[in-house]
Amino acid sequence: MLENLEPAKVIKAPKDFRPGVVFDGSEGTATTEGLAELPNFDDFLLERGYPPEEYEIIGTPRTSQWQQREGGDYLTSYRFTFRKKALAIDLPNLFATARKNKNSVRKPFKDKVTERALVICPADLQVGKGASRGGHEELIARVFESFDKIELQMKRGFEHIYILDMGDIIESFDSKAKFEQSVSNTLSPMQQTDLAASLMFELIKRAAKYAPVTYGSIASNHCQNRFMGQAIGKPGLDDWGIVILQQLRRLTTELDMNVDYLIPQPDDEGFAFQYGVNTIGAVHGHQAARPAGVKKWWSDATFGNQWAASADVLISAHFHHLALEELGQRHDGQGSKFWVQCPTSDNGSDWYRRKSGTDSSTGILTIELDKHVPFSGSVTKL
Repeated sequence: MLENLEPAKVIKAPKDFRPGVVFDGSEGTATTEGLAELPNFDDFLLERGYPPEEYEIIGTPRTSQWQQREGGDYLTSYRFTFRKKALAIDLPNLFATARKNKNSVRKPFKDKVTERALVICPADLQVGKGASRGGHEELIARVFESFDKIELQMKRGFEHIYILDMGDIIESFDSKAKFEQSVSNTLSPMQQTDLAASLMFELIKRAAKYAPVTYGSIASNHCQNRFMGQAIGKPGLDDWGIVILQQLRRLTTELDMNVDYLIPQPDDEGFAFQYGVNTIGAVHGHQAARPAGVKKWWSDATFGNQWAASADVLISAHFHHLALEELGQRHDGQGSKFWVQCPTSDNGSDWYRRKSGTDSSTGILTIELDKHVPFSGSVTKL
């Protein structure tokens, strides 16, 4: 009788079933073999070289089921998506490390100066950019060293402190059409924005101990809202630097801090403000292909009676090195106009160094203004 029994038919897995892992460098898909029990997905990835400390599963796994034989138990294959975890940044710890390792700086002057303003111009930090000077940890240490020196300058006594974000405060991921930044960047766009805002809030907190503060931000190329390398949206609004300013404004208002804010008009990329006899203009500088082009842009804007026409001093950035030039006469006839270009604090521009044989020297520009005396060309790089 038993010899008349036929073996149960073997039921094959679905035709397109392919167990294994496919990973493109940032995101991947994993498919398990047919299993009788629910697996540990972290162990599955670990066995294939993707440790759970570095990779995470996205969403809910999908399943496919089939029987081993007619009337037998079902096997289940699980298919799920996973990705590389975003780098976690412990800002309090990094900031504490930066403070602990700060270099010694000279003691401040003890005399208190009234009717003077201090203008601080952090420029081209390009937070999230990795290059020959390091990554975000090295950037934090470098910026904190400048902050420490600037705070000594603050202690001299000023009736007002201006902090001007001169643009390119983050590196972004879409300021170049070929996506080179996906290889060199050390932080995601969200992390870049978070760290940049934290650095600027640190500077605002320090300044607010000594005088009322005005914080300003201008439009810039790395911070532009872009798609496939092309700028979209309004230049004075759709900009990551302006977004950071708006977050800082909410925070300082909630904390009842004495901070005012400056941003460009919606269709402009810079602004001008007046302190005493001096009117200061701020523009990033990406409007020109070379530094000399910024001077021509200012001349054309003056001829066209644009916002920069009123400036006695035009501050720009973008080209990563300090420059200063005396240009023409002030409107009041009390001296010369000046163009000042800010140095960078970034991690270096290796492509430019390879091409030109030189690289920028880092630091943050500061200017001291007398309420009753026209600016005469004195700046400090700290």
